[in-house]
Amino acid sequence: MTKRKKVAVIGGGVSGLAAAKAFDEKGHIVCGFERSHDFGGVWELSRSYPDVQTQSPKDLYCYTDHPMPDDYPEWPNGPQVHTYLHSYADKHKTARLFRLNTTIKAMERRADGEAGWTLTIEAGSHEWTENFDFVSICTGQFSEKNIITHPGQDDFVARGGSVMHSSEYTDPSLCKGKDIVVLGGSKSATDIAVNAVKNGARSVRLVYLENVWRVPYFVGGINFKRLLYMRAQEQQFNQWGKSPLQRVIAAVFTPLVWVNFRGLETLLKMQLKLKKHGMVPTTPIEKEISCSVPIVTPGFIECLDAGTIMPVMGTFDSYGSDGLKLTNGETVPCDVAILAVGWRLGVPYLPQEYQEKLIEDDGQYRVYRLSVNPDLPDMGFVGFNSSFCTVLAAEMVANWLVRFADGQLKNQPSDAAMNKNIDMMLNWKRNERPAAKVYGGLCSAPFHFKHFDELLADMGAAKKKRSNPLAEQFSYPNAEAYGTFLATTPQYQVQ
Repeated sequence: MTKRKKVAVIGGGVSGLAAAKAFDEKGHIVCGFERSHDFGGVWELSRSYPDVQTQSPKDLYCYTDHPMPDDYPEWPNGPQVHTYLHSYADKHKTARLFRLNTTIKAMERRADGEAGWTLTIEAGSHEWTENFDFVSICTGQFSEKNIITHPGQDDFVARGGSVMHSSEYTDPSLCKGKDIVVLGGSKSATDIAVNAVKNGARSVRLVYLENVWRVPYFVGGINFKRLLYMRAQEQQFNQWGKSPLQRVIAAVFTPLVWVNFRGLETLLKMQLKLKKHGMVPTTPIEKEISCSVPIVTPGFIECLDAGTIMPVMGTFDSYGSDGLKLTNGETVPCDVAILAVGWRLGVPYLPQEYQEKLIEDDGQYRVYRLSVNPDLPDMGFVGFNSSFCTVLAAEMVANWLVRFADGQLKNQPSDAAMNKNIDMMLNWKRNERPAAKVYGGLCSAPFHFKHFDELLADMGAAKKKRSNPLAEQFSYPNAEAYGTFLATTPQYQVQ
């Protein structure tokens, strides 16, 4: 008999909603905490910049039992995703489990000798401590803004200039008639650059460090989900944990794989006019594909063609009275600097002694199945397994985590087995696939199928693949199908 636990779920975004549902439906006492005034995480409206939309098609960005509405476009916008997440919370009545406007300030191992953690919690002017048997951290990878500054910034702002993180760009009217400089090369950077052009900016410059491969929504007229999300395509990348036979097979097919990716590069160079705009990457695409590969913002190439967005390789050096100086020696006019420089990974409320067990010296995270660390008992992460189908990935690992917490995995790992696997994965990321080190190594892309296969095997699923072998091999992950796979895992309820 599995004992009912009091479980803290930290974060009310995509991952927190999945974790709250998973623990609640097993019978645990769930207490959710969300620091903002609303659910949604990065999709909460006050954190969303104008024109934001998903990088993934809607049928790849949904929970297993809750498809996005038929009338949503293929790539839903921010308000639509926010509404969708609320509808999921309503469907499963998870809102009752959460306290909004509530922040976790600290966590310590319980002093009463029981398993679990004591959280220090703050809501308004009230602060208190509370014991929990298990903690599910669901703040993902986009919780803390990466704030950077450059010399002369204070004087620049005092003269009337503006500097903001990309998540703070919520009023496009500030662009009208202004010289805008966007720092970064991600999708958020190009989204904002295009939006600034549309809203009457006098000039827009995109300043970025290096050329990277970008993927358009349609590659040669074909929706990229039908080309890049297949198990067959995934198997062409250098996966972890290959057996000697798999390595031999991979070596035999290396020439064909090489031809496949060179063909894709050629197509992208032509379609996106990369050579014309001096944006051809130097790294082979198969070595670069990961969670950091941006989707091409609609209108971005057209703006490059028209000269309304000027790309500049480099970064910020300093602000001066004559403009913004860049590291390439160029000084450009700037009224508004928008820093699309991403987010800081971390769990700031976790004690330093546990931070050191979780994070290696080079920033890589020691997590088994991208969810738990054997030296951090009675806790786990949902949403650390970033991917191109983030919602499904969060739901899958949430279902895995509740079983891990309850000792109900078919393949319940020992601490030694977890550490051995973690060491193998770290070696693979550092030496065989450096692109996998992105976001502290917390990225399952492009290996969605392999990651899900492992989670389902651990859970003891009787079915892990679709009945149609062609669909399984040559189609993208199907959320509804994964719901049926989860239903074949051993079921239980806590008492």
